[in-house]
Amino acid sequence: GWLTSLRVFRISDPIPKPVKHLNNTPLPLLREIVGASTNWKDHQQALAERTSLSQYLAQSQDELPAKTMKDSAVEAHLPLGSQPTLREKYLNYHNSVRFGRILEDLDSLAVLICYSHTWNKELKRSPLSIVTALVDKIDMRKNIIYPDCDIKFTGHVTWVGKTSIEAKMHVSQYHDGAYTDVLDATFVMVARDPENERAAFINPLKLESPEEKAIFQQGEINKTRRVELSTASLLKVAPAAEERTLIHNLFLNTLDTRTVSFRSRILSTNSVWMEDAKMKGLEICHPQERNIFNRIFGGFLMRKAYELGWANACAFAGCRPTLVAVDDIIFRKPVEIGSLLLLSSQVCYTEGMHIQVRVHTEVLDPLTRQHSTTNVFHFTFCVEKDIPAVVPQSYGESMLYLDGKRHFDETMRSQG
Repeated sequence: GWLTSLRVFRISDPIPKPVKHLNNTPLPLLREIVGASTNWKDHQQALAERTSLSQYLAQSQDELPAKTMKDSAVEAHLPLGSQPTLREKYLNYHNSVRFGRILEDLDSLAVLICYSHTWNKELKRSPLSIVTALVDKIDMRKNIIYPDCDIKFTGHVTWVGKTSIEAKMHVSQYHDGAYTDVLDATFVMVARDPENERAAFINPLKLESPEEKAIFQQGEINKTRRVELSTASLLKVAPAAEERTLIHNLFLNTLDTRTVSFRSRILSTNSVWMEDAKMKGLEICHPQERNIFNRIFGGFLMRKAYELGWANACAFAGCRPTLVAVDDIIFRKPVEIGSLLLLSSQVCYTEGMHIQVRVHTEVLDPLTRQHSTTNVFHFTFCVEKDIPAVVPQSYGESMLYLDGKRHFDETMRSQG
């Protein structure tokens, strides 16, 4: 994790001068900014030392100097073309780049961008613990990522609240003599105190042009949209009238007309019960996958969830799926080292050649046998043939179906 293969070529002034111009990896940058340990055995001492940084936290946002979007601008290169030994880590069976690795890199880069925004050059270490709150959206612009061509990551802060930050990133790849778009990503991060127990204030954003004001306004729109989606969640309110009609029609279409029974169901042709479109996985969370705060790295969780979701879509469709979008990944609670992480993938909606997959992750405490949800992931895939319809049977599956349809419809709208 932590972009061990990326070389940061240009970082703006807020980053400490000793590493400002080095072709270095973001991991040493982040460790220097935070003061984190490099050895697992030393992590308790490092955490204790970070506790003393609480005295440098601002008591209000007004105490902090405003920063510009340029202050947080970061550019990094993944030299897959010039360093063949690096390709093995990123190469998949289909001779393309493992997208799960790109997710890890994006998560690390988003953290670095936010530390660039909040850096105080008067301090040797940052008192803030900046962690990923959610992945708002990742839109793919290209189906194939070449394993032997350099990749460029750029990004900066685009919106700031009192304790939360939106960072947008763009990925492009050098091919046939020019850089072409690969994806656009929007992450939302939150700032916490050194012990990661309570929210902490961050620097306000100074807007310097009409273009930057428009970018910031889009951040406000994104925040409003997230609040509206949360308010309308099927875990909180009943489905809309047209959604209830859709579910009832699905039910009627699977009734056995030979019997007068609500329980007797028959699957129509070219359809699959949702119960038969699942895939599960388990990860033991080892120290190797820790972040600078000695929790499990969020990028690692995203990679594992993506790979399980991809495998689920592949088995369901019977062919190789292509990622269209990632959206609405919410980090509900951190995953501790040593946890048993259970992953459950479900094809929850299909339309034409598209597959909507939901991956739910939870931590199992083997001593208490308690389950705690940590993340929910949503992936939209596309294949090159029409695929079976996925059909719910229970009310709970029907809600998963509607939730999947909502995410699919939102993805299609955002892509025009």
